[in-house]
Amino acid sequence: MTAEAARTTVVVITRNRRDQVLHTLERLARLPERPPVIVTDNASADGTADAVARLHPGVRVLRPGRNLGALGRNTGVRHARTPYVAFSDDDSWWEPGALAAAEELLDAHPRLGLIAARIRVGPDGVSDPLNEILARSPLGRAPDLPGPRVLGFLACAAVARRDAFLDAGGYHPVLFFGGEETLLAYDLAARGWGVCHCPDVVAVHRPIGGVRAGRPAVQRRNAVLTAWLRRPLPVALRHTRVLAAEARTDPEARKALREVFERLPAALRARRPLPAAVEAAARRLDGPGLRGPRGPGRPGGVR
Repeated sequence: MTAEAARTTVVVITRNRRDQVLHTLERLARLPERPPVIVTDNASADGTADAVARLHPGVRVLRPGRNLGALGRNTGVRHARTPYVAFSDDDSWWEPGALAAAEELLDAHPRLGLIAARIRVGPDGVSDPLNEILARSPLGRAPDLPGPRVLGFLACAAVARRDAFLDAGGYHPVLFFGGEETLLAYDLAARGWGVCHCPDVVAVHRPIGGVRAGRPAVQRRNAVLTAWLRRPLPVALRHTRVLAAEARTDPEARKALREVFERLPAALRARRPLPAAVEAAARRLDGPGLRGPRGPGRPGGVR
């Protein structure tokens, strides 16, 4: 497939993981769909951008000069010129045929804004536990969407309609990075776009080195900030109280709570409560400790 005929661009973000991103780019180069690839280098200090430019001259390298976090994906999407965009991190890529399958689904379902793919993890390709959570989403199906509706996904295993991504505003600067997907899913749904799980679209995730230092605290911080950005005040307060209670004995929770208060003024300035129908769906997915008057949902994590 020529660059002119390509319909999906793969956007990759990376920071200080030169060897991993080079391996990912080799995998992407083997795809039968031959997608154009854009790499946003989040101010790496290990020569990542130069190595990508030298070894993969067909890849467009964006060098914003600072660490944009998840907003590096927004930059990549803005530079894409295809109707669809797929996302990879420096430790993930797509199975052959996955992007073609996503294109067929997006072509056939005009309201479909984002596909949450099935994820194979590690060298043995085992199923990520998230797959089962997404497949059994209590939100059910909509007649004009090809899979169960969800309000969350894994960022490196998603394919989006470019117009929908931009319409929703992409990833939010208040969160920066870590657990940022739920807010984007909320914003897509609030704009009328469908977000659903499509297991025929398959991403491969090969994480290296385990969970990065500080990531659990960041994810807890961002879960609370997401509530302040989009949920009713009683729900945001419940999220905050739960984290405050955990902070009494948990250093990670204390760090998360401190960072919540540092970012809360910016979150309140950007606050935009969800439409009633999307809020009702979000309540169905809240954890037991956060349940509202309309009943429980799934505990924590990616929704």
